[in-house]
Amino acid sequence: MINRRTFLHSAAATATLLSLGVPLEALADNRVKLGKASAFSFEALIAQAQAQAQKPYQAQPTAPREILEKIDYEAHGKIKFNTDYALFADGPGQFPVTFFHLGRFFQTPVHMHLIEGSGAKEKAREIVYDESYFDMPIDSPARKLPKGSGFSGFRFQESRIGDQEKLDWHKNDWVAFLGASYFRAIGDLYQYGLSARGIALDVAQGDQPEEFPSFTHFYFTVPDDNSATVVIYALLDGPSICGAYKFVMQRAEGVTMEIETALFLRRDIGRFGIAPVTSMYWFSESVKATGADWRPEVHDSDGLALWSGAGEHIWRPLNNPAQTTASAFGDTSPRGFGLLQRDRNFDHYQDGVRYERRPSLWVEPMEGWGEGAVQLIEIPTDDEIHDNVVAMWVPRAKAVAGSSYRLRYRLYWQKDEPFPSTLARCVATRLGNGGIPGQPRPQNVRKFMVEFLGAPLEKLAFGELPEAVLTSSRGEFSYIFTEAVPDGVAGHWRAQFDFKVEGTAPVDLRLYLRHKDETLSETWLFQYQPFKTRTVYGS
Repeated sequence: MINRRTFLHSAAATATLLSLGVPLEALADNRVKLGKASAFSFEALIAQAQAQAQKPYQAQPTAPREILEKIDYEAHGKIKFNTDYALFADGPGQFPVTFFHLGRFFQTPVHMHLIEGSGAKEKAREIVYDESYFDMPIDSPARKLPKGSGFSGFRFQESRIGDQEKLDWHKNDWVAFLGASYFRAIGDLYQYGLSARGIALDVAQGDQPEEFPSFTHFYFTVPDDNSATVVIYALLDGPSICGAYKFVMQRAEGVTMEIETALFLRRDIGRFGIAPVTSMYWFSESVKATGADWRPEVHDSDGLALWSGAGEHIWRPLNNPAQTTASAFGDTSPRGFGLLQRDRNFDHYQDGVRYERRPSLWVEPMEGWGEGAVQLIEIPTDDEIHDNVVAMWVPRAKAVAGSSYRLRYRLYWQKDEPFPSTLARCVATRLGNGGIPGQPRPQNVRKFMVEFLGAPLEKLAFGELPEAVLTSSRGEFSYIFTEAVPDGVAGHWRAQFDFKVEGTAPVDLRLYLRHKDETLSETWLFQYQPFKTRTVYGS
């Protein structure tokens, strides 16, 4: 006789039972509690978002705030999801799902649903919160929460059928959705870093406060056995917007997400940010934070990469400005953009949190997005705990109440951009006092050393020099030349120039290398924040 428990724990048997229409309560096998079934489809979710957007916004009810406030950072860290209750812990599929608890910093409950059936027979059942799913201290304030208070987010664990000695799924995850519409994934270097968002509304819009709509409902499909792909759906809601999302996420060498969304506006939006990417940049080799920190560099990303609709590859190093700045890179149907971490040398960071392993995130539109701009918002910071950089696509047409959008795009979480140029790429930007060493330094003059590395520079014949092609929004260039970096690395060159400008308003600089009529490098863009020459005494 077949042991029923062993049979139910077999992933192949589970898939068979699903195909036969066995209800998910049986498949849950006493792991998580499920609510009543209701019909589900992505088109129905889109229709729900559209109908909801035509009504006044209603905030999600929360558990008692006086209890949630007591679940501070320390208390929240002591609450661990018990992986015995993980969704899909025994299959089907490779990747079990675990959940985050509510707390002071994550007060809005997020409804989790499990989808059964397929096609017209799809139904969703809510996963009901239960305190027993979590390991927590006896005196944890979370024990005082009412029954069914809810979850704050979730994550997909690593493969349950992989090498558990190398990567134990109980202790390792590869994607997490937590807080408003934020989510993040690891790259091929197994490290979390920057985040993405479902949408960004009114970032750095002066007196207009930024709005943070939230994913309020998630729907998990039952995965195929041994598949490296998972599919989830989400409902987004906020005072100014409502929307439906579909995420098709693949765990391979890195993580790739294909996202489809339908968005409906309740209100006018001043800055409507599509496919927003959020990161942290404190300082790097370009401008040192001397005395502020012992490390040479501190950042999750060091630059914005752009691949324009016209085919130009652009690199814009990030800044930590004195005041919030917004830069717009106008384009029509861009091929992609992203915040990258190009510097992969541990010695440049000297930090055990492994900044050199932080993933890059590339956005690829899957159809023409029309006219607009990739906008880069940079916010001052004096610490690494703040996300102070946002990159996003902002359509040229105004986002007004009643507007709707259907969008498809891919996100690539990996160590490098997925479609690298064959041109030499910028690898460092260094600034210092202008002039000639040993002589009095001129006022208001900065020296720039911009390094490039790549095959086109390797092919230059002995004695041939690339030309530095420079332009600026204002100011004057001098002392311009190029030279091979004396480190013995083939194709490693730098362009050097002095730049003088009056006043303190930002200046946009542009540079690329060419030889005769051939372009050798990507285009370097830089927003220079003028500052006075500092006299340094001693050695």
